[in-house]
Amino acid sequence: MSVSPDPLRAQLVRILDWKESHVDFDTAVDGIPPDRRGARAAGFDHSPWELLEHMRIAQEDILDFCTNGAYVHDRHWPDDYWPTQPGPPSAAAWDAAVVACKRDREALKTLTLQTPDLFATVPTGKGSQTYLRAVLLVTDHNAYHVGQLVAVRRALGIWT
Repeated sequence: MSVSPDPLRAQLVRILDWKESHVDFDTAVDGIPPDRRGARAAGFDHSPWELLEHMRIAQEDILDFCTNGAYVHDRHWPDDYWPTQPGPPSAAAWDAAVVACKRDREALKTLTLQTPDLFATVPTGKGSQTYLRAVLLVTDHNAYHVGQLVAVRRALGIWT
């Protein structure tokens, strides 16, 4: 991915990776043993799978909102944004969720670099629902849940 000469866009692309100020998504999900992906640590509400799948669903929804001219917000909070089971249905489902998160992150970077006006309202949005808001929403949301994922991993004894 080429670096933008626009300092705001360049910073947003860096923020989507979050490698500057804390643990990034890739490190947070790497190396979680399959038998611990659905484990809930004492004092924590969510397993690694629940956090991963929640980030995937929310990020996918925001990307769809920004890129799909026929987007309709029909998900219900919170049920439609969280998986129904604490563990992934299979190792393949875990792997697919990780790949989807990375793919959609790359698509958000491209959107950030190629959208003519980040301050424009997303066509299916209203009011202050701009492209910039959407990118910041994803970065903030994922940073929060990556932090939770690291804390859960520490509590489960699977953080290095």
